[in-house]
Amino acid sequence: MKIAIINGPNLNLLGQRETSVYGTQSFEEFFEALKTQFPAVEFHYVQSNIEGELINAIQNCGFNYDGIILNPGGYTHTSVAIGDAIAAVKAPVVEVHISNVHAREEFRKLSHVSGKAAGSIIGLGLKGYELAVRWLLSK
Repeated sequence: MKIAIINGPNLNLLGQRETSVYGTQSFEEFFEALKTQFPAVEFHYVQSNIEGELINAIQNCGFNYDGIILNPGGYTHTSVAIGDAIAAVKAPVVEVHISNVHAREEFRKLSHVSGKAAGSIIGLGLKGYELAVRWLLSK
């Protein structure tokens, strides 16, 4: 099983930014633990603050991986193009958000991703990535 994890803007600051919302663990630390937890999975990880790079990653992984776990960050609410990229690829995409976007600012309730994704995991912290892996493994 090959799974790509694609993280969007500001997720490179996990562990440093708004720790009351996002926690104190860096994504790199979490990712190492995830790889240990699922040794049979070949993981690929991409993080970018640039919308076009995220679209390229979705397109590149979407035909070569068994699944994509995507946290598009703030682009969730603004990028029709990321939604279109998800719709264009073969691999199922699971949308993950660390925080409960529905309990935050009003503009965060709009997602251009959710309607194109196979499913969404929202507000369960980094545990959402683990749950997404488990779901993809069950497919």
